Amino acid sequence: MTQRRRLNLAGFLACAALLGYAYYAQYQLNLEPCPLCIFQRVGVAAIGVVFLLAALQDPKGFGARVYGVLVLLAALATIGVAGRHVWIQHLPEGSVPACGATLEYLRELFPLTTVIRKVLTGSGECAQVTWTFLTLSMPTWVLIAAAGLGGLGLWANFGSRPPAGLRWK
Repeated sequence: MTQRRRLNLAGFLACAALLGYAYYAQYQLNLEPCPLCIFQRVGVAAIGVVFLLAALQDPKGFGARVYGVLVLLAALATIGVAGRHVWIQHLPEGSVPACGATLEYLRELFPLTTVIRKVLTGSGECAQVTWTFLTLSMPTWVLIAAAGLGGLGLWANFGSRPPAGLRWK
């Protein structure tokens, strides 16, 4: 198994673990995700799908670079949504819009572009911090993870060799 394939597989497994914990938090810890959380899940899933495809195909040269760019684009989109969520969570009290309709209800009433615009503006439920780890909220951890996954995607698919002590044989 090539190093590129291993790194892409590791990226996929990291995305699967992130999504697995998100569903655990939702269904076992009863933390209901807000619309921005759902968009972050979609972003992490997109990163995971690109990593999985790259691991299965294990392309060389230009093909690997295409996968690296695709991982980076999906990671940047996820970072953007998570960054917006973190920003909304840090707004002063009273400046956050009221809680909005659910994502399912919005999808029934509006076209997709309107739903995306409404969700990205955020609402009251997006400002609530209901879970922290090491004092950081879940969207902050998603932002950090997406940045790391984007870096991993570039490293894996642009052919940089790791230091000798970190190489797989």
